[in-house]
Amino acid sequence: MSGAWVSLFSGGKDSSWALYQALEQGLQVERLLTVHPEGDSYMYHVPATDLATLAAESIGIELINVRPEDFDTEVVTDVGQQGDTEIKPLEAALTELAATLPNGLAGVTAGAVESAFQYDRVSAMADRLGIEVFAPMWQQDPEALVTAMLDAGFEIRIIQVAAAGLDESWLGRQLDADALTELQALHDRYGVHILGEGGEFETLVTDGPHMSQPIKLDGQPEWEGTRGVYQIEDAWLD
Repeated sequence: MSGAWVSLFSGGKDSSWALYQALEQGLQVERLLTVHPEGDSYMYHVPATDLATLAAESIGIELINVRPEDFDTEVVTDVGQQGDTEIKPLEAALTELAATLPNGLAGVTAGAVESAFQYDRVSAMADRLGIEVFAPMWQQDPEALVTAMLDAGFEIRIIQVAAAGLDESWLGRQLDADALTELQALHDRYGVHILGEGGEFETLVTDGPHMSQPIKLDGQPEWEGTRGVYQIEDAWLD
């Protein structure tokens, strides 16, 4: 299919891996698109999305931001309805972008792994727009995916945790081979997802083969008893 590709991009490991795989396969990714939800979200990665700007600069692809003011402020209590509501500003942004691209929009990349809630809504949106979805992680083995990321040279930092077995020591920690071994043990004991697919943890990719400069971070952990966030106070390209 001719036209440009857009990478649905948060700066986390899953969306970054989908982007990297798209580039490796020769897809013409001409834009990154970051959604910045306000508060918790069922559809989108939430923490540190503002750092996607630095990541985009390092990657060398123009970034489009969808901000909280673009979201419908109607309060909904049904989870499915909230997911449908959250997809609307993304679809509107892609519709607007498609009209400006010389050859139109071919498709979007997505980092979905096991969440049918997310994947089904992105796929339905793509059908409405007449575009394709490139989701190279979909229903792949989580452990194999993390290993592939590390083997490719991804540098991944854990910036938020919310699961039994994940304590303050994980905040700001690099997801490396040792961390993976510990996550495997926590998976066996508590059911923690190796990729944090259920929101157990969130990440930021600070370096990789698709980036020209690494992202450096300065911050400190903020622990709330059962969950916490690595509060980033400064970030820059090195």
